[in-house]
Amino acid sequence: MTIQLPDTSGNLRAYEPRQEPLALTTGSPLTSRTVFSAAHVVADPFADTTPDSPAAIDWDATLAFRRHLWSHGLGVAEAMDTAQRGMGLDWAGAAELIRRSAAEAKAVGGRIACGVGTDQIAAGSPAEVRAAYEEQLALVEESGAQSILMASRALAATAQGPEDYLEVYGHLLRQASEPVVLHWLGPMFDPALEGYWGSSDLDAATDTFLEVIAAHPDKVDGIKVSLLDAQREIDIRRRLPQGVRCYTGDDFNYPELIAGDEKGFSHALLGIFDPLGPLAAEAVRVLDTGDTAGFRELLDPTVELSRHLFQTPTRFYKTGVVFLAWLAGHQSHFTMVGGLQSARSLPHFARAYELADGLGLFPDPKLAEERMKNLLSLYGVNQ
Repeated sequence: MTIQLPDTSGNLRAYEPRQEPLALTTGSPLTSRTVFSAAHVVADPFADTTPDSPAAIDWDATLAFRRHLWSHGLGVAEAMDTAQRGMGLDWAGAAELIRRSAAEAKAVGGRIACGVGTDQIAAGSPAEVRAAYEEQLALVEESGAQSILMASRALAATAQGPEDYLEVYGHLLRQASEPVVLHWLGPMFDPALEGYWGSSDLDAATDTFLEVIAAHPDKVDGIKVSLLDAQREIDIRRRLPQGVRCYTGDDFNYPELIAGDEKGFSHALLGIFDPLGPLAAEAVRVLDTGDTAGFRELLDPTVELSRHLFQTPTRFYKTGVVFLAWLAGHQSHFTMVGGLQSARSLPHFARAYELADGLGLFPDPKLAEERMKNLLSLYGVNQ
């Protein structure tokens, strides 16, 4: 049996779907690396909403997906960019998501870290930005989750230079009750974050970022670097104080960064580990045995799919992530908060399906094929 898939020229080509999924099961906890999947949210398809309405979330399906990730030994990075934070999910929705997911993590023994930002405000003085961060930090700490201090659009808009970042982050780190993860999200993920850390010169920005960490190494568990620049991440990783981890956020180069070199390695906090969860966990278990080549053999073939999903404009990668969750049977529909299901083209979806199917990511390949055909028919492609 074949399926007709369109390319960017409007031509159809026959593709023969895989008949059997990759054999992946839940297994032992991961030991050599700490690995978080930044998880998506499942929209309520029956809510009468518009793209600019507050997010309507299917809580049962959203929490079920987190249990799926935990069952494979992965941690969950909650209320982050992958959950459409600032792209359909506002602070009120994120706060409820954090409360519910943290409670679920406690119930099942799952690891969870949650995003702390400033999205209650669009702009403000450094003092107002600090207060917004403080409100969110308090909620995450009260929930019992680890905190991830995310980049702030409001701070990027109001900061006059590196000193404002040093002041705001220094205050927050002194206040944090437990070590946090600092997140540097590049402008390819969010254009409003251009010039973060007080400069568009990445070398100068890196120096400020590292100055924040060096002043409070006991309050920084690690950093998440999302710049899609492997060499810069390696350079930053080698300059970190002893005991501060690097969590790769590089969805283009993650296998080599996690594998590491003679001078160190990165842990992981990745959006691509939402659709790749079981396969990623299996690869890390192989790495746990010291088999770096086996780890790369499993994970390297996934990079083509990841680069496809994260292609420019990178911020719309969430659409592909949710699309694959639908094809994999983790949710019953392809609807997203904010109407973001419309952010990618049919040829993009077709290629994502082909690459994911080729990797054996779909637990039920027949279901994925049927759902892909249903989508194609909505676009007027007859099989």
